Amino acid sequence: MNHDKVEKNIGLMMVLIIVAISFGALVELVPLMFQKQVQDPIEGLKPLTALQLEGRDIYIREGCNVCHSQMIRPLRSETERYGHYSVAGEHVYEHPFLWGSKRTGPDLARVGGRYSDDWHRAHLYNPRTVVPESNMPAFPWLFTNELDGKHTADKMRALALVGVPYTEDDIARAATDVDGKYEIDAMVAYLQQLGLLLK
Repeated sequence: MNHDKVEKNIGLMMVLIIVAISFGALVELVPLMFQKQVQDPIEGLKPLTALQLEGRDIYIREGCNVCHSQMIRPLRSETERYGHYSVAGEHVYEHPFLWGSKRTGPDLARVGGRYSDDWHRAHLYNPRTVVPESNMPAFPWLFTNELDGKHTADKMRALALVGVPYTEDDIARAATDVDGKYEIDAMVAYLQQLGLLLK
């Protein structure tokens, strides 16, 4: 009889569905948030430098994370192609993290050090010069847009509030570390540090 009341009252059914889904999500997610491996950085992990941080923001601005994931799954086919699977401790200082699941292009979680700076520059200027079958767009404006560092310290302060261990010295010299550099310098610096800690 009670079952009939729930099935015939759409409002009550929606409330009960939301309660059930919320409870299930809490049971699944809350324990994960308190696991040591999720909260503790892996050995050697450092916050991004000012230049790398600007590069990450450009990476997000240009939508690179829409086509390139940064999450290698623990499957043989993935680890043979890309390297060690991704672990949460690598991404403790990322806000937001860029794992993703869409791969129009290859995963970039371990791209750091795989190619030279010149290769990355050529690839970003015109991808087809180094990968003829690429459907990636070109980003020539990265070579002419200069960074001024006006907001870099503010970004670092905001990240420090959520637990990224930037020092006052890091924040104080942020603007001078990026001033006069081009967006391409920042993008390459960001790409070259991806995935270097796990082999």
